[in-house]
Amino acid sequence: MTVSTQGIELRSGSRAWRSSVELLSSMRFSISLLTVICIASVIGTVLKQNEPLGNYVNQFGPFWAEVFQRASLTNVYSAWWFLLILAFLVISTSLCVARNTPKILTDLRSYKENIREQSLKAFGHKAQAEMSEAPEAAARRLGALLAGGGWRVKLQSRETPQGLGWMLAAKKGAANKLGYIAAHSAIVLVCVGGLLDGELMVRAQMLFNDKSAYKGGGMIADVPAQHRLSANNPTFRGNLMVTEGTQAGTAILNQTDGILLQELPFSLELQRFIVEYYSTGMPKLFASDIVIHDKATGEKIPARVEVNRPASFKGIEIYQSSFDDGGSGLKFSGQSLRSGGAPFSLEGVVGGSSLISSAAAGGEELTVEYTALRVINVENFSATGMDGVGQGSKVDVRGVDLRSSIVAQLGAANKPKDEKTLRNIGPSYSYKLRDKAGQAREFNNYMLPVDMGDGSPIFLLGLRETPAEPFRYLRVPADSEGSMDGFLRLSRALDDAELRATAIRRYATKAIGPQRPELVAQLEDSARRALDLFAASNPQKPRLQMISDFLEANVPEPERNKAGEVLVRILNGVLFELAQLSREKAGLKPLPQEEATQQFMTQAVLALSDVPLYPAPFVLQLQDFAQVQASVFQVARAPGKAVVYLGCALLILGVFAMLYVRERRLWIWLQPQGPGSPLTAATMALSTNRKTMDGDQEFEHLKRRLLA
Repeated sequence: MTVSTQGIELRSGSRAWRSSVELLSSMRFSISLLTVICIASVIGTVLKQNEPLGNYVNQFGPFWAEVFQRASLTNVYSAWWFLLILAFLVISTSLCVARNTPKILTDLRSYKENIREQSLKAFGHKAQAEMSEAPEAAARRLGALLAGGGWRVKLQSRETPQGLGWMLAAKKGAANKLGYIAAHSAIVLVCVGGLLDGELMVRAQMLFNDKSAYKGGGMIADVPAQHRLSANNPTFRGNLMVTEGTQAGTAILNQTDGILLQELPFSLELQRFIVEYYSTGMPKLFASDIVIHDKATGEKIPARVEVNRPASFKGIEIYQSSFDDGGSGLKFSGQSLRSGGAPFSLEGVVGGSSLISSAAAGGEELTVEYTALRVINVENFSATGMDGVGQGSKVDVRGVDLRSSIVAQLGAANKPKDEKTLRNIGPSYSYKLRDKAGQAREFNNYMLPVDMGDGSPIFLLGLRETPAEPFRYLRVPADSEGSMDGFLRLSRALDDAELRATAIRRYATKAIGPQRPELVAQLEDSARRALDLFAASNPQKPRLQMISDFLEANVPEPERNKAGEVLVRILNGVLFELAQLSREKAGLKPLPQEEATQQFMTQAVLALSDVPLYPAPFVLQLQDFAQVQASVFQVARAPGKAVVYLGCALLILGVFAMLYVRERRLWIWLQPQGPGSPLTAATMALSTNRKTMDGDQEFEHLKRRLLA
C-alpha cells in the first residue's frame, strides 16, 4: 500500500467546500504548515523573545523594532498566528491520520494471496524451480520454514488445468506501516501539548473572562482583580521572585502589552539562596532552600530547588530560573575628581536611590540609582579574554592567524580552543546618575584593585551612555595603600592653578639647579605651557591626544618626534612634583624614588589623560555592603507535558519503524507440471517497500533455502 498525499474527497457539497476539505486533509498541506512552524521557531530562537521594546529599538532601530512588534516576532510562541497555524496543523494531520489509518490496518490484515501467477513473473525479485514433491506438501513444508523465520504465512488452494495448485503468501515487517501511524499521531500529540501548555488558555480567559494586561506600576497587592488569574487556571508559566526571609505567592506572566498576575495555591518562602564555586571561581551550584506554605491547609513543606532539579506541589513545577539582588545594603564614600568638591558619605540599597546635593555633585543636583551588586566576578585573563576590561581579543584582521584558527576549530575534540586564565576579581557595583532632565548614565565599578598582569593594580571605573553600549573603563592606579586616594588627590591638584604653579617652579629648580638661573625661567615657561595644555578639559578628546594635535599643528614634522619626547619628559616631571605637593598638602610622606612609584605615575598620567571623558564629577567607592539574595523561580502548570512526552516516545518509535523496518511480502505459487505429474513447478516473487542491497541479499538467501 502507498500512502496518498491527496486529501478526503467529498461527493456532496459545493465545489469550494469540497476543495477546502481536500486541501485541509491532504498531506501536502500538513507539510507546508510544518515548514512554516519550523521557520517561525527558527525566528523565535534567533531573536530574543519577550524583551522590553527599548532593547529592540537599541539593537535594530525604531523601524525594525516596530515591524517586529506588529508581526509579533518578539513573542512568536504566543502570537495569535502561531497558535492558529498550530491548530490547523493539528486538524490537518489528524485528518491525514484518520484518512490513511483504516487503509493501513486493512492492508496489515491482508496477505494478498489472490495474486495471479503472471503478476509474479513481473516482479523485480522472482525465481522459478522444479520440486519433486506434491504441491500441497511443498506448500506446507515451505510455510513451516517461513514461519520459523518470523514470517506470517497463509495458504490458499486453487483449481488449475494441471491439477490442484497452492499459493503461499507470507509477509514480514508490518511495523513499518504502524510507524507511519505512530509518527503522524506523535505530531498531533506534540502540537496538542504545545497548545495546552502555551498561552492559548490565558488568551481565552482574556477574551471570554474579561481579563486584561496590567500596564501600570506599584505594589502587587494593589493590582485590580481584572488583571489577576485564578489559582485554578489549568495552564500557565510565570516568574516568581522571592527575597531571603520573605514569602511570595503571586507569579508574574509577561505579556506584550503588560503583565498578568497568577495567583498560586501556595506561597514560597526563601530561607537561603546557595551558590557554590569551583576553585577557579566559576559557579558550581545554584540552589534555593524553600518552604512551601499551602494556602488551603496551612501545611509547611520544606524543599530544595536546584538547576534542572525542580520541586513539585499540586501539579505545579517550581524551577530555579535565576537569581537577583534582594535589596543589599551599600555604603559609599564619594570623592571629587576635580578641585572644589568635598568628600561625602552615602548609603542606600540596591533598587533604591539617593539625592546628591549640588555642592557634592559639582553644581548640579543628581540622583543616584543603585542598580546591582555582584559579589563574585570571574573574568578570563588570557590573551583573548577580559574583553572591554583587560587586554581584549584580537579584532584587527591583520592580527588574525588563519592557520591557527583552522587548527583550533578542526583539532582534537578534547583540545581546548584557547587557554583560559580564570580569576575572581572581587565585588562590582552598578549605579546610574540621573539629572533633573531625566537623562541618566550608567556606571559599573569594581570595589578592589585588579592586577591586569603587569604588576600594577588598577581600579576599573566603567561607564556607558545607553544600555546598548558596552562599558568603557577608566583605569585608575592604586597607590601604595591600595586605594585610589593618591590618584584622586593628583587629579584635584591638576585643576588647582596655584598648585600647578608651585609644581612648575619646583620642577624647574630641581632640573636646572642654582648654577644656571637664567634657564630656570625658560624651563618654567615651557613646563607651564605643557601643563596648561594637559590640564585643559575637552570632553571629546583625551588630554594626551590634545598634546599630539598641538604638536602636529605647531611643530614641523622632522622635529615632531624630538619635541614630543621633550614635552612628555617635562610633563612627567611636573606631574610627579604635583603628586608630591598633593601628598604634602594631605600631611603624607613624599613618594619614594623607586620602580613602584614610576609604575604608579605612568598609569596615573594615562588615567589623567582619560579623565575628561569620564562625565561624572565624582567617584563612588564601595566601602562596605550587606548582601541580601533573591531567587527567581519559574512556576509552571503544564498538563500538556505528559502528552508531549507520549508524543515524543511515539515519534521515536515511528521514525525508527519507518527508517529501519522494511516491509516484505513473499509469494510462492506451486502447481503440478502437468495432469498426474509427480513434479511441482514453483514460482517465487518478493516485494519490498524500499529497494536496497539488503533486499537483494535476502531474496537470494530465500531462493537458496526454499527452492534449492
